[in-house]
Amino acid sequence: MVSIHTRKSLSCGLLFSFLLCFSTAINGLNLWPMPRSVNHGSNTIYLNKNLNIKMEGSNYSDDSGILKEAFERMVHLVEADHIVDSNLPNYNILAGINFVVHSPVNTINYGIDESYNVHVPETGNLMYAQIEANTVFGALHALETFSQLCYFNFTTKIVELHSAPWTIFDLPRFPYRGLLIDTSRHFLPVPTIKSVIDSMTYSKLNVLHWHIVDDQSFPMEIPSYPKLWNGAYSYSERYTINDAIDIVKYAERRGVNVLAEIDVPGHTLSWGLGYPSLWPSKSCKEPLDVSNEFAFQVINGILSDFSKVFKFKFVHLGGDEVNTSCWTITPRIKKWLQKHKMNESDGYQYFVLRAQQIAISHGYDIINWEETFNNFGSKLSPKTVVHNWLGGGVAQKVVQAGLRCIVSNQDKWYLDHLDATWQDFYMNEPLTNISNPYQQKLVLGGEVCMWAEHIDTSDIEQTIWPRAAAAAERLWTQFEKLAKDPNEVTKRLAHFRCLLDQRGVAAAPLAGFGRQVPSEPGSCLKQ
Repeated sequence: MVSIHTRKSLSCGLLFSFLLCFSTAINGLNLWPMPRSVNHGSNTIYLNKNLNIKMEGSNYSDDSGILKEAFERMVHLVEADHIVDSNLPNYNILAGINFVVHSPVNTINYGIDESYNVHVPETGNLMYAQIEANTVFGALHALETFSQLCYFNFTTKIVELHSAPWTIFDLPRFPYRGLLIDTSRHFLPVPTIKSVIDSMTYSKLNVLHWHIVDDQSFPMEIPSYPKLWNGAYSYSERYTINDAIDIVKYAERRGVNVLAEIDVPGHTLSWGLGYPSLWPSKSCKEPLDVSNEFAFQVINGILSDFSKVFKFKFVHLGGDEVNTSCWTITPRIKKWLQKHKMNESDGYQYFVLRAQQIAISHGYDIINWEETFNNFGSKLSPKTVVHNWLGGGVAQKVVQAGLRCIVSNQDKWYLDHLDATWQDFYMNEPLTNISNPYQQKLVLGGEVCMWAEHIDTSDIEQTIWPRAAAAAERLWTQFEKLAKDPNEVTKRLAHFRCLLDQRGVAAAPLAGFGRQVPSEPGSCLKQ
């Protein structure tokens, strides 16, 4: 049991903290996602108002300030905008955190080591916690975990850390843990995208899949083909190339990769508003004209510009929902297909494979939606990652074919499906029916998808959270530690949802379907 100090000035506050912590100790740790290994004691320590950062024994210089900025954000989160009292007890004071980061590298990409260790001492004066990680990005995850150990005491007005000492070792189950946002169906201002990135870090998601353009709008500036963003909804609903650079840097400094997507050859109606020759005809406007060399020149220009901005290992080329009827009813294209001894299905394959080669020439591995695999999987480049979305069983077939896979099956991990509950998100297992260890490694991870037909800045956060957090634990936490029954984690997820709300993220209640509103007055923890 946690000991309660009897000093008069702190007794009431400590009792409150004890009750809060008692629930944690008895009913489970209030950490999300659950780390791989956790050991803790029963003492309470107090965070110095001016928490310090040290880097004794570290090979990482932090010249870029990534770690310092993250530390300052962490302090702000645990103080939760409260005025912290500087009158501390004269014992068990945590003066700061010492970071030991072994690698000097500060550039992020796919597969970077995200493991970490956290040690928090239990007694002493002016103690230091220690965070050890192989990379700075593991250290960022460690800071998030550390922040979830801290509580503001409303009676004493100080920040406390309960159940010390703590020893935590952690690493992710999957290297790819994604969230898709869609800025074509509804424009999302840059501050909104940055807020989404911030919220991703709280549950250790590490890939922002940016579905930039689609039929409805083309909001991105492409310097090589500047008329493309004539397809934006309006003059102001656009991203400059510098906006994109800013978003990528913002994400990378928080341990989040940005995956850019252009979906070809379908979902491209907006492209022709700037360059009408990309359409098969004025009356039949998509997919892109397979017979027109200019279409491939434009794709090459886009990916050339992307390669200077989006440094992630992968680029997403879509390839889904391609209705090729415009090719066969347009005489010029029909004649081209016949000349090259192709039918419309052959033309679809030709277009996708040629786009893949263009992406490879710019240094990318390719991600394509699963229709490409379903139609001509044996022809895809070995550098292809197949993105499952239509249903179950696809990942198993993909890895049996020797290709890599990302899981986003729409019945469980599409956030715009409001009837999909957080329990559905939690129990969706990417490795279903995949038992071969080599094939399991070909499943890179998974992604929850926030398609934007019915969301914009006004409701995006409450549509994403807390359901995305349920998937985040599935993707981060070791399989053996995952709950077999989602009801086992309800209280812990409710606590995390309230933590998101406290941090300014508009996370919806757990009860009911997605984007639900509170059913009645009451505590955040009961909703």
